[in-house]
Amino acid sequence: MDVRSKVYFYQTSVKWTEQRKGTISCAGKPDVQVATPPEFKGHENIWSPEDLFVASANVCLMTTFLSVAERAGLAFSSYESTAEGRLEIVEGKFQFTAITIRPSIILQPGGDPARAKELIEKAEHNCLISNSMKAKVTLEATIR
Repeated sequence: MDVRSKVYFYQTSVKWTEQRKGTISCAGKPDVQVATPPEFKGHENIWSPEDLFVASANVCLMTTFLSVAERAGLAFSSYESTAEGRLEIVEGKFQFTAITIRPSIILQPGGDPARAKELIEKAEHNCLISNSMKAKVTLEATIR
């Protein structure tokens, strides 16, 4: 992977709407309703931060693999994956302790399974989301 001296910024907004629900937004993209999950007295059938956290790792692996596979000329006809995050109490605080991603890649006839395995492992190693999951979070609150 090329190391570049570029910095990118991604900005999102969240607005509380009612109960334990809100809306996340990002310029030029559709809004998404979000909520506390049912296991924390929240709502069913609405994306939660926990869902989005696990989904971020899952989507990042896919998009990184697509890039790596394209550069390597890997011929495949299908990519699907599921992901499961383990949330538990560690030192008195909830924390994701593991995320397991299970991709399924179908190669085109004559494809090289060993090469595909090498490339998905390279993608996992270079996935920026999973590499960032212990990133420092800074709080800059405004109270009026």
